[in-house]
Amino acid sequence: MSHALPTIDLTRLPAPDVVEELSYETILDQWKATFRDHWGHAEDAPLLDLESDPVVKLLEAGAYRELLLRQRINDSARAVMLAYAVGSDLDNLAALTPAVRKVIHPGDPNAVPPVPPVLESDDEFRRRLQMAPESFSVAGPEGAYLYAALKVPGCRDASVTNPGPCKVEVTVLGREGNGTPSDAVVQAVETALADGDVRPLTDEVTVKKATILPYAIHATLAFYDGPDTQVATNAARDAVKDYVRSHHRLGDGITLSGIYAALHQPGVRKVTLTSPTADIPALAHQAAYCTNLEVIA
Repeated sequence: MSHALPTIDLTRLPAPDVVEELSYETILDQWKATFRDHWGHAEDAPLLDLESDPVVKLLEAGAYRELLLRQRINDSARAVMLAYAVGSDLDNLAALTPAVRKVIHPGDPNAVPPVPPVLESDDEFRRRLQMAPESFSVAGPEGAYLYAALKVPGCRDASVTNPGPCKVEVTVLGREGNGTPSDAVVQAVETALADGDVRPLTDEVTVKKATILPYAIHATLAFYDGPDTQVATNAARDAVKDYVRSHHRLGDGITLSGIYAALHQPGVRKVTLTSPTADIPALAHQAAYCTNLEVIA
């Protein structure tokens, strides 16, 4: 068995037809055309190209209200699609599956000020919802093991391999620090996988900690002429942080092309990357972790 399940990349789905491309100017032109049709006397119609005409102001107000309504319809359509739903809309979609959003940290309502709970992110929850049908099988498919492991709050990622007949090896990446899970998290995953609804009697399941591949990013930026290079520097730093964070997963590795792409933000002319010097591939039981990030101008 391999780590990567054949799930659809939701970010690559085309925009659904039900979601309209909206243009205020187009809607306003339609309102003006409808008004002219209803006026009936072109020779004494108000000057609809005159911005100060009171009729034009009314048409502009109506067109704006229609724009808001149609945007609300777009938002409502997105709210019932897995690729776009967020927050409580995503939680309600989850009601169609056995999945519930994980509580990463319960918080402390009695603290001063109160500490709110830390919940699973929309992107992580959306990924698990895609995998939820895998849990319907009790025949021991890869997806069922992966789904059960990812339900554990302290588990950031997991991979499943098949080293031999009736043997299943599950690798766990934790949420804290560099991703090495605590013994408590490993035990929680073992308990989740021991459930009779997950593991067939003939499978021997082993849970192990991820192997961490440490690396550092050191980059120097050169810029086109402009008023302020700090804006471009901050944008590049934020982009590479997002890249590093999103690729801190099992079997996902780091590529030089990905780092360069993240650093080449508008205004950046050249990137000199001194570390890493080569791609960092990762196997199913490995995860790359950035120990130091330095982006200087």
